[in-house]
Amino acid sequence: MSPASGISKMDEWHVSVVAETGSTNDDLLRAAEQGELADRTVLRTEHQTAGRGRLDRRWDAPAGSNLLASMYLMSPGDRPTSMLQRVGVAIVDAVNQLAGLKIEASNRATLGLKWPNDVLCDGRKLAGVLAQRSTSAPGLIVGFGVNVAWAPPEAARVNDLVDCTAEQLLVEVLNAFDAQSGDPAVLAQTYRARLLTLGQFVRVHLPGNMTFEGQAVDIDAEGRIIVVSEMGKKRVFDVGDVVHLRPGTHGAGIASD
Repeated sequence: MSPASGISKMDEWHVSVVAETGSTNDDLLRAAEQGELADRTVLRTEHQTAGRGRLDRRWDAPAGSNLLASMYLMSPGDRPTSMLQRVGVAIVDAVNQLAGLKIEASNRATLGLKWPNDVLCDGRKLAGVLAQRSTSAPGLIVGFGVNVAWAPPEAARVNDLVDCTAEQLLVEVLNAFDAQSGDPAVLAQTYRARLLTLGQFVRVHLPGNMTFEGQAVDIDAEGRIIVVSEMGKKRVFDVGDVVHLRPGTHGAGIASD
């Protein structure tokens, strides 16, 4: 691993870059289990051959096109959800910081979070975040992938908003991460303020090919989403795939997929 040029001055982070790897999460997980990682270690790669997101979905991108990285946090607190939220907020704030002075307010893209850990731009996926714990080592590994120069047809990319590199974006993400309060209550408020899902009619895809439709009304102290169906039934979800529904496409209650 070689020190990342341009960010070595950020001496509270230990940032390395590799040309190619299977998965930055897996690399940090192995190093953590061998006791070789310092707190706030970040590994970025130009190309990931076995990247994955939630539910083990593949995350592929051409080499050198996107920000693919993982961070190791030795003391993430009691709730991994808080770190997922913090990284998601950092990505949103970093893109806003880079693009904010280059986009007229009237043309500003709608940028925010979809519960639990996707970043959306104008309704299209821009980034995803995934956390992992080792069973034999302390700490938490949080991986994130951001479409910078390339995205699938149905997704968004940062370069549609502003010209920047993956390395420049990583600097802003780490700065935005550190700018946030460590107070869980304040972080929850910050996350809620950037959560586009709140107020939306959603379909939550559940294990067993079941779904639940309703309006996302809040998140609780554990980061779970609270959804109320049109018939008034309230459900709280800590896992599930959320789809934002267009007006007129939502029904009520549970239905088979």
